[in-house]
Amino acid sequence: MVEADSAGARAYKVSDWNGASGDSWVANQVRLDAMLEVCGAEAIAAAAAQPGQRVLDIGCGAGASSFALAPKLGPSGHVLGVDISAALLDHARRNAPAGITATFALADAAVAELPQAAFDVLFSRFGVMFFEDPGAAFAHMRKALVPGGRLAFVCWRGAAENDWVRLPMGAIKGMIPAVSPPAPEAPGPFSFGDADRVERILSSAGFTHIVLRPFDHQIPFGRGETREAALDDAVAMAFEVGPLSRALADQPQEVRARAAIAVRNAFARRPGDTSVMIDGAAWIVTARNPND
Repeated sequence: MVEADSAGARAYKVSDWNGASGDSWVANQVRLDAMLEVCGAEAIAAAAAQPGQRVLDIGCGAGASSFALAPKLGPSGHVLGVDISAALLDHARRNAPAGITATFALADAAVAELPQAAFDVLFSRFGVMFFEDPGAAFAHMRKALVPGGRLAFVCWRGAAENDWVRLPMGAIKGMIPAVSPPAPEAPGPFSFGDADRVERILSSAGFTHIVLRPFDHQIPFGRGETREAALDDAVAMAFEVGPLSRALADQPQEVRARAAIAVRNAFARRPGDTSVMIDGAAWIVTARNPND
């Protein structure tokens, strides 16, 4: 059984994901899962989970990665999805396919009480870049992995390589005061962009056979029955989730209107009929728990 840690040091993140961020992800779940699906599928292939195995899905969100993993494990296998957002986990439970061998728990895998040597695979789809102390988090999670067990996750590379940030933020350059970027190693979506840092973190946590493989692929952003509808939806999605939504949150309507036109023009330069196809850049990371 996984029990959520109640340490006050992480309370601000828990409250955020049980507030505006969690609500936003639930509202945009279909769009976001479509955007992340190809990267998640590549990471699941790298995890190479086998029938009968047990998988811990770290930061499982609304459950899409857990639902994709479970059929690979067969009826005797099991996925435990953990996340700090009650709203996303409620969404996962409501939408779980009938007979799926997956369960969900409200917990922060970085500090939660995890059963020792209970999982054959630790997996995550974009859920491990937010740890305040990633070295300690991975060392803690490794204890839940069987000797010789496998770690596999996908994380973003740099912001400048990913159009879901580069295009909308580039489009509004000069419209609002420049926002200072976070420190490169601060918790956030791009904190694992430096391959050397990721390798150091995993090595210090006790993992071996660490491999980072770049994965570049077009990913869908927004959706619509026509090209024009897809462009409109891509703009709406950028305004609702991600860095553009935060940058424009306190801006007057006149600025937001000009930004919408500029962002739409930026997306219009990308291909796609029923979605805007943008460039995504990620790492597929694998490692092993030593046998001794």
